[in-house]
Amino acid sequence: MIDPLFWLGLSILLVAASLTTVLVAAIPALQELARAARSAEKFFDTLSRELPPTLNAIRNTSLEITDLTDDVSEGVKSASQVVKQVDQSLDSAKKQAANIQVTTRSVLVGVKTAWKTFTRKKPVRRNAERLPINEKPPLTLPEPEAARLQNQRTQPETYRINHGYGETANWDSDLDDE
Repeated sequence: MIDPLFWLGLSILLVAASLTTVLVAAIPALQELARAARSAEKFFDTLSRELPPTLNAIRNTSLEITDLTDDVSEGVKSASQVVKQVDQSLDSAKKQAANIQVTTRSVLVGVKTAWKTFTRKKPVRRNAERLPINEKPPLTLPEPEAARLQNQRTQPETYRINHGYGETANWDSDLDDE
């Protein structure tokens, strides 16, 4: 068998060749890794310069949005109060309109009644036929009515009709006037 020293030398040569091949293949990968490290370093420098002002701007924007939200909520509350006041005013106006309508109807009815009262014919007054109150004759009714009243009343209940009024009733003459 061949000398062991030969095998040892051959093994060392193969190991050296393998290491050389690995180093030759690893050099471009290490160069790319160095380039990526430099790029990451630049990125982190940019972040350290740009991130704090950006975070401050975001924080300020958040505070402004909070203030605007508070202002909007106050505006909404104010608007709802205005709407409630307008609603109450409308209810009040409706009630007043209903009162005005009733008052207007009452006034119109009063004016119509007054107009009818002023334009109707005045009854003819007969001053000559008036008697003093204590000298008035008792009222006479037509016979069917008188008979019916007599059946309903006893004798002490009879009294003068219209006693205490200024005119005596005369059924026949009242029917002739109409």
